[in-house]
Amino acid sequence: MKAEKADQIIPEIAMRGASMADIKATMAEHTSNEDEITHQEHQINLKVPNHNKIITSLLAGAMAGAVAKTVIAPLDRTKINFQSKSVIAPLDRTKINFQISNKQFSARGALLFLRDTVRSEGVTKLWRGNSATMVRIIPYASIQYAAHEQYKRLLSTDKRKQHLPPHLRFLAGSLAGVTSSSLTYPLDLMRARMAVTLKAQYSNLWSVFLHIVRAEGPATLYKGFTPTVLGSIPYSGASFFTYETLKKWHAGYCDGRDPAPIERMAFGAVAGLLGQSASYPLDIVRRRMQTAGVTGQGSMYTSISQTVKVVWRSEGWRGLYKGLSMNWIKGPIAVGTSFTVYDTSLHWLRSFTYFHIDEDDGT
Repeated sequence: MKAEKADQIIPEIAMRGASMADIKATMAEHTSNEDEITHQEHQINLKVPNHNKIITSLLAGAMAGAVAKTVIAPLDRTKINFQSKSVIAPLDRTKINFQISNKQFSARGALLFLRDTVRSEGVTKLWRGNSATMVRIIPYASIQYAAHEQYKRLLSTDKRKQHLPPHLRFLAGSLAGVTSSSLTYPLDLMRARMAVTLKAQYSNLWSVFLHIVRAEGPATLYKGFTPTVLGSIPYSGASFFTYETLKKWHAGYCDGRDPAPIERMAFGAVAGLLGQSASYPLDIVRRRMQTAGVTGQGSMYTSISQTVKVVWRSEGWRGLYKGLSMNWIKGPIAVGTSFTVYDTSLHWLRSFTYFHIDEDDGT
């Protein structure tokens, strides 16, 4: 395909009396641009001013986060229960979440937790805390996707190209993750608290907030903040880098055709798998520190290093990877769904002329 285009371009340049240096320069520019983009979505993006890009990416990010988290909510709740230690008195074992302390994660254990939850509390209880998750994930995903697009714009050295160099791709993703995690962290902590306790203890997000502030102090709302931010660097960096790289390769091999939804799902699944694997130990540390106040282990999980030591001594190095196999299932599903919904929603929103540049005033 590229060779045929080159055969067409070279005679045209030669007929204009161009030197060999001019021919090489033109071919290099053509090849570079062809490798980077001929996407339909990129052509639409060129019509959208930056302020409307922020608005549309915020809206598309909100939809992506909400759909992805709702899809994997039962698995997410199960994962948190494996990661967190609980010493809640078993007044009625059939009404207690399947809390794991030093037991190793297993598919059977996860299925038992899901089964016991359905039997004792009903199917809808698998989505308990999902409303709190929505309160957190909608602003989180909105900020992350919008920030990522803006960081790409700031880091870009060639506005004609859709994709950044590899190292800047990773940096843009990492910065987006740090930004969104920092701005929405208290919501993440409160959602984790709801997921590992009985409904009688925390009935809604507001009750979690009041209890934490009154009983443990406002500073507790940021307990586990450091491992969360540190974990967002490899997680978001690897996820966005992988997804953007696969899209770039797709453009090169498919002559600029936009990926189909199933292809976006596949790219996102690979990105999610790598991102989860890169950051998982810090995710364990984060959850232990977040839920320590309700599991009776508050004095044990006071810092990253202390938490790592406690987990290592009591559970071995495998404790830092407890539940990773479940993340290899839910991570690709969640990230694949999120990227697919985001790209599809963004393309749809930006196809409306309302968001395009006004050619009369150039804004």
